[in-house]
Amino acid sequence: MEMALTGKVAVVTGASRGIGAEIARELARGGCAVALAARSGDELRARAAEIVGAGGKALAHVADLREPGAPAALVEAAVAAFGGVDIVVANAGATKRGDFFALSDADWQDGFALKFFAHVRLARAAWPLLKARKGSLVTMGGTSGRKPHASFTIGSSVNAACAAFSKALADLGKEDGVRVNCIHPSLVETERQWRRIRAEVERSGEPEATIRERLCRETGITRFGTVDDVADLIAFMVSARASWLHGATIDLDGGEIPVL
Repeated sequence: MEMALTGKVAVVTGASRGIGAEIARELARGGCAVALAARSGDELRARAAEIVGAGGKALAHVADLREPGAPAALVEAAVAAFGGVDIVVANAGATKRGDFFALSDADWQDGFALKFFAHVRLARAAWPLLKARKGSLVTMGGTSGRKPHASFTIGSSVNAACAAFSKALADLGKEDGVRVNCIHPSLVETERQWRRIRAEVERSGEPEATIRERLCRETGITRFGTVDDVADLIAFMVSARASWLHGATIDLDGGEIPVL
C-alpha cells in the first residue's frame, strides 16, 4: 500500500533500539529522511548507518532528552540536515517499576522528565515546522495508561498523561493543520521485555516458555507484539492514507484492554 512518504522528514526519539529503531527503519523504507535520537551514541549511529547502507537518509543525533534544551536542539539538527520536519514520533522513555512505597521522588521525576516533558518540549519545538508542512505527530504511551496497576504507578501515570496531552494538542492541531495521535502498545518483544522475562526465569526457576505464556494470560493478550506491529501502524498513521485520523488514542494491545 503506497503511503506517500517519499521526501518527508521524520524525527524519531528512542531510536537506538527496539520499537524506535524499527519505526525509523520503516519510515526510511517508505522514503523518509530520518533524524534518529537517543542517548546511546554507538547504537544510534549503527542504526543510522543501517538506513544509509540500505539507500536511505539518516542522521544520528545523540542527546539526553531529559535536558530542557535537548528536544529543540534535535529539531534544529533535523532542519539543518534535511531542511524541515514533517513527522515527529515521540517514542523515548522507560519508567521504573516497583513497590509504590519504595519509589522515590527522583524516580517519579525521571519518569516524567523523559516520557512526558521531553514529548512536550519536542512538540513545542517542532510545531511551527509541522504547521508549515501540515505534518503529523504521534506520541507513544502504553496500555498501563488505560489499565493502571500497582506495580507500575509511574508508568501508568505517565502514559495517561501522554494520552491526555496528545488529545489536547490535537485540538490545537485542528486549527493549525497538524494531525496528532497517540498509541498505547501492550507487551512488545524488545530487549526490555526480554530482561523482564529473564529476571522472572531466574527468580522462579520456571522455563521461559512457561513465563511467556503466563505473562500473556495475566495481561490478557493473544501474543506478544513485535516492533514491526508498532512500526507498521506508525507508518500508516503519519501517511496520507490516514488523513482523517486525528485526536485518536489507539490500543495496539492484542486484546488487553477489555473496555470501550
